[in-house]
Amino acid sequence: MRFARTYVPAFFSLLLVFPVFSRQQAPPSTSSSPQALALLQNSLAALTGGQPINDVTLVGTARRIAGSDDETGTATLRALASGAGRMDLSLSSGQRSEVENLSVTPPAGSWSGPDRVSHAIAFHNLLSEPSWFFPAFAIAHRLSNSSYVATYVGQETHDGQAVQHIIVSQTAPLPNPPGGATYEHLTQIDFFLNFTTLLPAAISFNVHPDNNALLNLPVEIGFSDYRSVNGAQIPFHIQKLLNNSLILDFQAQSVTPNSGLTASAFGAL
Repeated sequence: MRFARTYVPAFFSLLLVFPVFSRQQAPPSTSSSPQALALLQNSLAALTGGQPINDVTLVGTARRIAGSDDETGTATLRALASGAGRMDLSLSSGQRSEVENLSVTPPAGSWSGPDRVSHAIAFHNLLSEPSWFFPAFAIAHRLSNSSYVATYVGQETHDGQAVQHIIVSQTAPLPNPPGGATYEHLTQIDFFLNFTTLLPAAISFNVHPDNNALLNLPVEIGFSDYRSVNGAQIPFHIQKLLNNSLILDFQAQSVTPNSGLTASAFGAL
């Protein structure tokens, strides 16, 4: 079976080696659990320190793994609270970039590799989280939008940590997109909050081939090395896994919140 490219195209070679595992699906619900909402609100307060954050830029080193390719270089990650994210990698093989912008109508996204040719991201792959590397924005967006439903799963152990597990998905704001998948399915994100600090230890969601929104390719983002920056708690170590295999390891060297980023930084590549 030949997959169409998604916004993680450089990593699809991993799918030839590793099977696809499904994540736990959120039970159908039309209203949020008060306990889930309280945990997310307290997590956001812990992350931001009560200070408004409108944008953020993280600069550091990165290791990218895709099949037999294993290379290092530098990375710049940018995000807007309004719903946009961008990753630029400078590696030995060349420049790789990815941008998603949900603050425009219709939502748009694209990626490019060393050849600098721009490829559009399928609409159903824009519905998870453009700021996947900055959990404060991921939580704030869902708390500020009444179409999201938060479900409390319970206390668990995740990667050796005691966590509170919460699932958030969006009820359909519009007719469901073509391809058979629902908004609830395409927008689901699992939050794993450290039981003591409520800082996110990880989030997980699915991406999909361009031509099959029903086929789940599980992604998990791990957060660690939290440090205080202007009163906010920001993870300096971020790992991205596709189908349980590490594909990106980022270590921030500097983090700059509220630098005045605008939507122009998140245009098509």
